[in-house]
Amino acid sequence: MRVTLVIGALALGIAGMVAYVRMAPSDPARWHVDPTLARKPTTPNSWLLRPEGGDGQAPVYDMSAQRLARLFDSFVTGQPRIRRLAGSAQEGMITYVARSRIIGYPDYVTVRILARKDGRAGLAIWSRARFGYGDGGVNRRRVEGWLKRFQLFLDGGAPSSPPEGG
Repeated sequence: MRVTLVIGALALGIAGMVAYVRMAPSDPARWHVDPTLARKPTTPNSWLLRPEGGDGQAPVYDMSAQRLARLFDSFVTGQPRIRRLAGSAQEGMITYVARSRIIGYPDYVTVRILARKDGRAGLAIWSRARFGYGDGGVNRRRVEGWLKRFQLFLDGGAPSSPPEGG
């Protein structure tokens, strides 16, 4: 009897945690933050690409900022388990909520399109976890995978979505 109660309480606790993770509101004021101005966290649960002071540099594309914003937004919204939280391609900055496959943990990915004086455009991308101290490299793999698939998408060599399981 006691074991059944403990197991029941544990199951109820896990179900409550999963429900909270899936249904907790996402406040755009907290998550829609310019990656070029953001303070890089000390926790290992984010990945930041920007011209300077991030974890790496995002590529520059031979197109206008407006075109890059439209194409990248179209590409990102074609990914599984992604929804737009704030911003737009017209604004040049968009924050997406990316959810993990099984539990639905939310990560927030803010993309800023950077117009350059030479007519080309670059990206600043900040992908970060909402819950937990570490992310096991998920945010880095997401950003690097998006950039690789986006280049293939631009080259006409691959669909915008990753293979199932990727």
